[in-house]
Amino acid sequence: MEALQNYLSSLPGACAQGMIWGIMAIGVYITYKILDIADLTVDGSICTGAAVCAMMMTMGAPLPVAMICAFIAGMLAGAITGFFHTFMGIPAILSGILTQLILWSVNLKIMGIARDASSAANIALSARNFDLCVNMMEMHKSLVVLEIFAVVLIAVLYWFFGTEYGSTLRATGANPAMSRAQGISTSKSKVVGLVLSNGIVALAGSLLAQYQGNADINMGKGAIVIGLAAVIIGEALFGWLSRNNFALKLISVVLGGIVYFIVYSTVIYIGLDTNYLKMLSAIVVALFLAVPYWKKKYLSNTNSIEKKEAKALLKAQQKEAKKKGEQ
Repeated sequence: MEALQNYLSSLPGACAQGMIWGIMAIGVYITYKILDIADLTVDGSICTGAAVCAMMMTMGAPLPVAMICAFIAGMLAGAITGFFHTFMGIPAILSGILTQLILWSVNLKIMGIARDASSAANIALSARNFDLCVNMMEMHKSLVVLEIFAVVLIAVLYWFFGTEYGSTLRATGANPAMSRAQGISTSKSKVVGLVLSNGIVALAGSLLAQYQGNADINMGKGAIVIGLAAVIIGEALFGWLSRNNFALKLISVVLGGIVYFIVYSTVIYIGLDTNYLKMLSAIVVALFLAVPYWKKKYLSNTNSIEKKEAKALLKAQQKEAKKKGEQ
């Protein structure tokens, strides 16, 4: 009974973490779903956002200024990936890996500035010493703040992607060749999408640093897997609700993050070895990614219909050729 009570008491924390990672997953959604780019920069840019926010607050900057600087730092990280991909012609996935490696050194240096050292692996950001907008000790307040934060972010993105320029970003991901034919600079659109995506990821990193009370160099490991899990779970569970509405699609991503961390807490409650949690995350993502392919291959009649039509066309052509031969 005590174990069940502990599990139930952990659910608000799981929801808070899920919302933070769900906000991060919105950034992943922009590159993965809208631009059709596999961007691995997020494993580094989420830590960059956390490091910049913690460093700025440690040096006496107000919280809003620290979070804005975190957002700008993430945008710069996305710009580097965009530069590698568009100007240097490096494939998107490799561009993200290169930027991620660069950010590892940059993040160590940023946190070192706060400690007046050449580098540092972490910075403490306790709610006892700083005025934070989210933290573990004030769970109800944190949940309300995160809800408002998510709603405002989704509203802004809904407006932006409804504008003419936002539509060019969506067109670039949907059909690059047609976009170029219409005079759209797809390279510029990709860079803007990567900049916006990693800015949001870094902003989520600043929230995560506040919530867990520190910025750590390892906090971004596996971020892309969690982000993809939130996107895919949200699409699988709530896709029927958000099919024709962009704002609802973004909401489903946040809900996917919450579901992911509730499942995470449940797995811990069941007693699974925590060493297997990363493996479980990867398997869940792989399974959800495979579902559309399996549906198309095994549950759809499209392939069999196409084969029947092809056979019928071949027979008709053979008959016509036979008649011409007889004549």
